[in-house]
This record gives sequence, structure tokens and C-alpha cells, in this order.
Amino acid sequence: MRARRAVRSGGLCAALALLLAACASDQEEPAAGMEGTVYEGARLIVGDGSAPIEDGAIVVDDGRIAWVGPRSDLEVPEGAPRVDLSGRTVMPAFINTHMHLSSDREERIRQLRHYTYYGAGAVISLGSDDGDVPFQIRDEIIPGAARSLTAGRGITRPEPGRNEVPYWINTEEEGREAIRELAQQEVDLVKIWVDDRNGQYDKLTPELYGAIIDEAHQHNLRVTAHIFTLEDAKGLLEAGLDAFAHGVRDQDVDEEFLTMIQERPHVVYVPNFPNPGIARDLSWISGTFPSQEVARLQENIGQGTEPSESFQIQARNLARVHEAGVTIGFGTDGSSPYAAHLELEHMVMAGMPPMDVIVAATRNSAALAGLDDVGTLEPGKSADFVVLDGNPLADITQTRQIYAVYIRGVEVDREGFSRSMLNSGGG
Repeated sequence: MRARRAVRSGGLCAALALLLAACASDQEEPAAGMEGTVYEGARLIVGDGSAPIEDGAIVVDDGRIAWVGPRSDLEVPEGAPRVDLSGRTVMPAFINTHMHLSSDREERIRQLRHYTYYGAGAVISLGSDDGDVPFQIRDEIIPGAARSLTAGRGITRPEPGRNEVPYWINTEEEGREAIRELAQQEVDLVKIWVDDRNGQYDKLTPELYGAIIDEAHQHNLRVTAHIFTLEDAKGLLEAGLDAFAHGVRDQDVDEEFLTMIQERPHVVYVPNFPNPGIARDLSWISGTFPSQEVARLQENIGQGTEPSESFQIQARNLARVHEAGVTIGFGTDGSSPYAAHLELEHMVMAGMPPMDVIVAATRNSAALAGLDDVGTLEPGKSADFVVLDGNPLADITQTRQIYAVYIRGVEVDREGFSRSMLNSGGG
């Protein structure tokens, strides 16, 4: 059974405050005779924004974290299993709040294992899920795979020739009826699209998305929105939106927007950057993609020396929103298994400190997903963590140098998965 928690309005802020308080209280007393496997010697990034614990230790018992703190404070029982991680960094597994997964069972499970290979502990498939499979898998424990949440079918205006999975609505009652169906399915979030796709389609009007958000809140569901324009972002804030699945993309945000979002502290801003079009090395994905595919992806990523104007607009907007104290979440769109590491780099390029980016991709996104047992390295949480060879606080691209991934306290067989992917042609 999945761990879920409805977080609306001030609930998100309260949840984050409780996490901070719990982390502080759990490390006040030295631990003696802790049972379980001890992972010791690494730099620990808890995921709550606190200073890293140098030469730390984590005790994992029955798939959960039993203790976290400086190794010097831990008395290890004689004969207890110990794993030496000296010189490495441990951080919580990533939580990706915006992806689009396959609704085919076998393919979806393969995707979830691929995401975990690159450090993800949980992902949300946002609005393009069809049928029963996404809901069935949501409640299963799949060895070596990220947890899978779902928004079911999203809601938009008719978009013939584009995507026929979402609800296509033209009236307020159709929007409310869609929400009632999603409530029966107990979706983890509601996804709406407010975008005319460069003038190709009509988009949800304030009356339509207002009715959707109102009905969703009556059913204790939160709503996240695909947006493009600043004007729509303001309208959605007025209507009570809970999260943005993209940042504002058409222009720089203004003071009115910043004031509006600051007045709504429950709102989460997920930037979701485009490809900046600059040359970067993708050789680090060769563990699951054959050389010819790596070369193709390398070519498509771009060879420029300066980020595109679209990227720069969104980077400036993230910097201003972050500076204003807005809660930042994490999402990559699409289904790329390695995109999380590019997004982390993009967020740092925009001006966010690496620690704040890691918090966005772990604690904040766990709260947005409604998951209360992941996102930080704290006693009682699921032992979902990534072991890195380097220090991402000094260089965020070090998140790509993965030594090991643990899900529910079990090390993921990354070597075996790599072999299977390369033998099958990868990707």
C-alpha cells in the first residue's frame, strides 16, 4: 500500500515544518546498540536544507532508516553488518513530479526500473495515463523500481490530432464530472493543460479551470497546471491552483505575479526547463544506452555556447521566484530516464544553490506528491537513497556519478539492469 497524504493550502508548509522539527529532534541523542545494517563514512545530505553531515552513518533496519547522524555518535553492536562508504556522498532518492509513463504494464515497469537506475525513488505520471494499469502498479511494490503515482487522465480543451487520452471539456459541468471520476480513482494529483499550443486550439478559460479547481478541492484533490503564459499563471493563482507543472515561459514574471504567489504559500512552482541547446557530454548515460544511441542523443542536445532565449526567460523567472521564497519542486516532463540530472544542472544554471536544488528534488517534491515516508534521510522514512562518488554540493553534475542506489533498503542491481538494457538495444 502506498503512503499518501493530502496536502492542500497551508498543509504543505506545515508538512515541511514538521519534517524540519522531526529531523532536529531525531539527532539530539547519541545512539547505542542500534540494530540493522550500518552505512558509514559518507557525507550525508539529509534533503531538508541542513548542513551536510560529514563522516556520517545511516542505520537501515527492515527497509527503513532507523538512525542518521555523525558516525562518532553511533555505537555499532559487535557483528552488525557494516558498509563502508568513506569518501562518498549519500542523498535521498529523487522524486520526479512530472513525467509521462507508458500505460502498458511491462513497459511501465521497465521505465520505473530505468528511472531508479538513475536515482529516482518515486515519479508521478502526469495526465496521460489510460486504463487500469497505472492504478494497479501504483499500489504494488516492484523490486528495484521507483514508486509510481498517477494523475490518471488530465483535463484540457479538445485537441484533435494531438492526444486523445485526457478529458476534453467545453463546459464547467464537464470539468466537474471529470473531477468526480478522478476522485473515485483516488488520483494523486489532477493535471490540467492551459495552453493554446501556439494558437492551434482553444484553451481552458478562467471559468472552466475555476470550476475544475473548485470541484477538485471539494474532493480534497490538488491541481497542477501546464502553463505557458504569465497571464494564465495569474488567473490560475486567482482560481486557487496548487502547483505549476511548468514555469512561466512567454516573458519575465512581474511584481504582481510575485506578490500573488507569495500570498499563496501552499503553491509549488516546478520550473521544468527546456533544452538550453548548449553542448554537453552525455557519455555518462552509456550504462543503459548503446554507443550509437548516445551519439544520436549527443547530437540532438545541441552544440551552442549560450543558452536559448526561451531557457534564459525561464531561468530568470525561476531565480526571481526562488528569491521570493516560493516553494520549488522538481519535474522533467517526458519519459527520459536520465533527464533528472540535466534538470538539476539547469536549476543551478538558473542561479539556485545546489543544496536548494536538491531540497526541491527530494523533500519538496515528496510533499507535493503527498508522500510522507520519502524525500529526506530521517528515522522512520523508507531507506530510498543514492550513493554518489562525488559531492553534488560542490558540482551538481556529480549526481551523475552514481555508485549505488537503494530502494526500501535493498541495493538495486544496476549492473544487471545495464546488461539487460544494452543487450536489448537500450533506451
